[in-house]
Amino acid sequence: MITPPIHHLPLSILAQPSDSDCGPTCLHAVYNYWKDEIPLEQVIREIGQFRRGGTLAVQLACHALARGYDATIVTYNLQFFDPTWFPPGRVNLAEKLKAQCEAKMAKDERFEIATESYLRFLELGGQVQMEPLEENLIVRTLIAGVPLLSGLSATFLYQESRERYQVRDESGRTGVADDVAGEPVGHFVVLYGYDGQTGQVMLADPLQNNPIADTHLYTAPLSQVAAAVLLGIATYDANLLMIRPRNHHPSGKASVNV
Repeated sequence: MITPPIHHLPLSILAQPSDSDCGPTCLHAVYNYWKDEIPLEQVIREIGQFRRGGTLAVQLACHALARGYDATIVTYNLQFFDPTWFPPGRVNLAEKLKAQCEAKMAKDERFEIATESYLRFLELGGQVQMEPLEENLIVRTLIAGVPLLSGLSATFLYQESRERYQVRDESGRTGVADDVAGEPVGHFVVLYGYDGQTGQVMLADPLQNNPIADTHLYTAPLSQVAAAVLLGIATYDANLLMIRPRNHHPSGKASVNV
């Protein structure tokens, strides 16, 4: 019987400075993985955030594209993308996004900003795909030496209470646990490894003292991670972002243990 291999990339991550800096901190970890030395503070400043804090994966992707990377987003957000728009080339995605924004003008701030960001993403050469979230997708990406930055549901990943928004306090927190009046909370992590023997995904989480582990690097079942990614649809997330240097070829950077 052949034992499934273990794949993992040599990736580390810093602690996010505030509740809303998880996205830029994850992007910084990916830059660091590719030996791109840029201060975390600069990444946070250049990406910016919404009035209530937070960013979208596509905004992180645009930053990477502007720095000379290739970027691909695998999306599961059916509130924003229609399955009939895929595979790439079937329709003019930019035109569909413009028409959708016009038809749904009354949505909210994030919808309009997300549309603008995706249009810029496409203009910069970014790719959007839609495919099942399966073991094969994660493994083949890791084998290619590429980490997967993911926008997902922190509420489901951590199995914690939903949160109610508050003005940022001295500790940088913008959310208060409230299981009745609260809303689902989004988050970013980086998938940097997978154990085919146990079905555990290796996560790099920028949240200090996160509810799962006392370290930034830990494992969680693929079923739990996949569900958290899909439920990220509640916060305009539900995606995987792959960033690689232009003209990158698979280099075997992933350590493989059997």
